[in-house]
Amino acid sequence: MTHPYEVQLADLFRHLVPEAVLIVFACALFIGGLYKADRRLWGGVALGGLAIAFLTLLIAPASQNLAGNAVFGVPLLFDQLANVTRVLALATGAIFILLAWDDLPEKQAADHHACLLVIIAGVGLVGCSNDLVALLLALELVSIPTYVLLYLPRHDDNAQEAAIKYFLLSVFSSAILLFGFSYLFGLTGTTNIAGSLQVLYGASVDEAKSVSGLAQIAMLTIAAGLGFRITAVPFHFYAPDVMQGTSTSGAAFLSFVPKIAGFIAIVRVFGFVVPAGVATPIERTLVGIGLSDQVPTLFWFLAALTMTVGNILALLQDNLKRLLAYSGIAHAGYMLIALAAAPYLSSSESATSGVTALLFYLVAYGCMTLGVFAVILMLHRPERPVETVDDLAGLSISHPGVALMVTVLMLSLIGFPLTIGFTGKFLVFFGAVSVQGPIAWLYPTLAIIGVLNAAIGAWYYLRIIAVMYLRSAVKPIETTGPLPSRTALIVCVVLTVLLAVPPGAGWIMTAAAQKALRPTQPAAMNQPQP
Repeated sequence: MTHPYEVQLADLFRHLVPEAVLIVFACALFIGGLYKADRRLWGGVALGGLAIAFLTLLIAPASQNLAGNAVFGVPLLFDQLANVTRVLALATGAIFILLAWDDLPEKQAADHHACLLVIIAGVGLVGCSNDLVALLLALELVSIPTYVLLYLPRHDDNAQEAAIKYFLLSVFSSAILLFGFSYLFGLTGTTNIAGSLQVLYGASVDEAKSVSGLAQIAMLTIAAGLGFRITAVPFHFYAPDVMQGTSTSGAAFLSFVPKIAGFIAIVRVFGFVVPAGVATPIERTLVGIGLSDQVPTLFWFLAALTMTVGNILALLQDNLKRLLAYSGIAHAGYMLIALAAAPYLSSSESATSGVTALLFYLVAYGCMTLGVFAVILMLHRPERPVETVDDLAGLSISHPGVALMVTVLMLSLIGFPLTIGFTGKFLVFFGAVSVQGPIAWLYPTLAIIGVLNAAIGAWYYLRIIAVMYLRSAVKPIETTGPLPSRTALIVCVVLTVLLAVPPGAGWIMTAAAQKALRPTQPAAMNQPQP
């Protein structure tokens, strides 16, 4: 007789076909690059690998909720959160290949795209992880190729410094994360995430008090380890230096892809999305507080500190990549607002949930920031560099169409209506003001802090618009930019507008708010989940 766990494990391999396709194409690129140096050929192969992976994801067998105790016996879950993460990773990979198309030396193009495909596979596995070991391996599958990817486009001293700095700090953050996982394993006796949540939510009041100190250590160390990836303050200090020192395509990569992996890992480990097989007791209806009741407080302070520090320091920047690095830190703070409010929204009648708002904002931030990096890659030339804000002077005269698209992206980053940035901020701030309970006043306060920070951010975004339209260039920009980066820019701008309003916004909201993505309803312990 076949054991039910064996059936579930057999199903895992059928669901992992998209990641397997990416790894196969990555191996082909690594080998092919040894024999032929051609960025167009290998860029096309990489795009083909992403397209085939997406098609296999569409025709993959339908995900089913695991019944009974099956969720505690599998390392990967293929629920709606996993599907959203994989689609987002594949789309990001396609745009990034277009961005880096002409930013790479011919000889390194194949290796660069191969590393990218491995990273995209790793991000997809982060979204599917239901085990601490699997999650750690998936995160390392993202981190290790990143070290190589940052070094390949450029080999000067600044690029070497950026790569080694990111390598050392990434290893340190992984060690902290592993330390936190060890505490979580020691508390629950299992590395299965669903099993850990079941144990933590099933603890009696006395048991919860006896392990509260250890649980809070696990909470803090896991948050610190993943805070490096999302550039949350005070784990942000590497980002401006690394992004300034590496290539423009490398900076674009660091601005977004690690954030996807970091935020999805937080959602999984902290239990903001409770697997369908986990029953929560009636008296503990809030999600995301399995490790500690102080989780919302932790993310409240991280959100306030991250967006404030990011925006204030961005005001002082003139280098575009450093400015975008601090801008990314600030936007990570906005996304942390969604996580701070998520536990309370899970049991309220709010029109949105914290996880839904977070996923929407991730998509919004990706469209906006990758679009800005596409502009830099389009216009930058060794004889006429685009490195500072002043280098964009007179762009409205030399490239009026590009200046208009940059304006759309800047207004979206501010949160101007009819842009995806406005919709994302509205969902995050609306969720915060919808919190109810004894300490509900803290969350409208956090929303006010967010609005004030958005006003601060408007200063340096509007400064870029003013430079383009109100100043003349000493040496006008003459290049029109390569076709791949122009295509990436147009795609980002179109998505920034179309996904801001129905039906575009509805597509993302529907995908993020599927039943499989919502926390389970409160149920008595040891009762089967309907």
